[in-house]
Amino acid sequence: MNMVEDKLSAAGFKFAVISTKFNDFVVNQLVSGTMECLKQHNCPDENIEHYKVPGAFELPVTADKLLKGGKFNAVICLGAVIRGETPHFEYVSSAAGNGILQVSLKYSTPVIFGVLTTDTI
Repeated sequence: MNMVEDKLSAAGFKFAVISTKFNDFVVNQLVSGTMECLKQHNCPDENIEHYKVPGAFELPVTADKLLKGGKFNAVICLGAVIRGETPHFEYVSSAAGNGILQVSLKYSTPVIFGVLTTDTI
């Protein structure tokens, strides 16, 4: 068996981080962890751009717009969708997940699904 494995280095790559404003008490922690991880893997601050969108539903369209410009090697989408008493949770979670997948396939570029989908806070 031939194992293909890449180095864990973000040096020389440009990242867009898109985070949601909704449920920011959770999402801000995801953003902090993401930024720390990128820095630990040698990504300089000037190679990271952070964008904020209202909610998870807006993540795919924003990722699409950013990748269209050809500036980024990867996009990291961060959010938190918490189940409530309505079917809203299923619609938003499904749309965000499917949309992020479609953008990744469209551009053959990593678009990371960092959206928590939880039953409770």
